Amino acid sequence: WFSRKVRAAGAIVLCETTVTELARDASGKVIGVHTDRAGGIRADVVILAEGVNGLLGTRAGFRKVPKPEAVALAVKEMHFLPEEVIAERFGLTGDQGCVIEAAGTISRGMAGLGFLYTNKESISLGIGCLVSHFAASLESPYALLDAFKDHPSIRPLIVGSEIKEYAAHLIPEGGFKAIPQLFGDGWVVVGDAAQLNNAVHREGSNLAMTSGRIAGEAIATIKSRKRPMTRDNLSLYKAMLDKSFVVEDLRKYKDMPALLHTNSRNFFMTYPRLLSQAAQNFVRVDGTPKIEKERATKAAFIKARSRWGLVSDAVRLALAWR
Repeated sequence: WFSRKVRAAGAIVLCETTVTELARDASGKVIGVHTDRAGGIRADVVILAEGVNGLLGTRAGFRKVPKPEAVALAVKEMHFLPEEVIAERFGLTGDQGCVIEAAGTISRGMAGLGFLYTNKESISLGIGCLVSHFAASLESPYALLDAFKDHPSIRPLIVGSEIKEYAAHLIPEGGFKAIPQLFGDGWVVVGDAAQLNNAVHREGSNLAMTSGRIAGEAIATIKSRKRPMTRDNLSLYKAMLDKSFVVEDLRKYKDMPALLHTNSRNFFMTYPRLLSQAAQNFVRVDGTPKIEKERATKAAFIKARSRWGLVSDAVRLALAWR
């Protein structure tokens, strides 16, 4: 759909082509790209939309290599089932869909979540955790995914499905403080390459698309003014992006990544377990007086985190959430 729109606007779409290096003039200004085809491509401006592990920007010195603690690795399987089976299992009608996210023992103490999304004729099932935590724990992504699929809450939802696709994707998790330089002489950077991902709300695609749209609008404005694609003129892109919900949201949660990543066992293991047990105690009818259940729940929280730990976690979470 996007390719058709681009072609209809008069642009050329090159498939099966790898950009190997940015082309620069004697002053260092980006003037196009070199590819695995002969000749290369010249351009007034290059938009780097190459993902969180983008090599071109790193090789050119526009950004540093992403740190393992600021990048998550997500693995996903696509389970195919008839549309009517998915609708029945998840109680869906019309164009409805279902999203399930899982936190707790599934990530084995690492900062990460499991997820399940329904599509028309398939189910996306996966899990993602910080690269630094994978490296430290030596846990394998596929082992976590297999355990997630075998969970009694998930297994009945995918029984009888056919796995046709498997994917792995690096996701930026550093937030506002990890955003690199976004523009320069002849170039701008958008999407995951710009670390534009809201991990708190699990938003990435919409931020990437919005940043791409804003980059296009900024460049169109500069061209309409018949100005060159210099660093000073391309600063318009950042000015426009800073006024959008993209940067506003990332700025709001700027301290959340550090809090969650350095306290992953508490926020991704201890608290999910305690809350799950508290919910079970609250709704279970077993003849135990409710006051005893409340006391047991309170004692469990204090034993796990201590009174000071609970207060400290609450204050730090509130401050980071502001």
